[in-house]
Amino acid sequence: MANTPSAAKRARQTERRTLINKRSLTSVKNQLKAVREAFRAGNKEVAAAAAAHCVSTLDKAVKTGNVHRNSANRHKSVINKALQALN
Repeated sequence: MANTPSAAKRARQTERRTLINKRSLTSVKNQLKAVREAFRAGNKEVAAAAAAHCVSTLDKAVKTGNVHRNSANRHKSVINKALQALN
């Protein structure tokens, strides 16, 4: 329990931000799973749509600072390589 009003406010802010950051990271993980599943299925159109959605989600997570830029670029590179191999 916070001892000062400012510490209580920081605790409230941290709690709110933690939920927002978790939501963002969960979204990224779910999109990556969806892309991998689409590649396993072998459907080009579904895989391309899932890849585009995943790249968008990754870029948004990078913009908010939830995912490191290099990590997102690595994921996007792997997705694009797999998409090219599928075509």
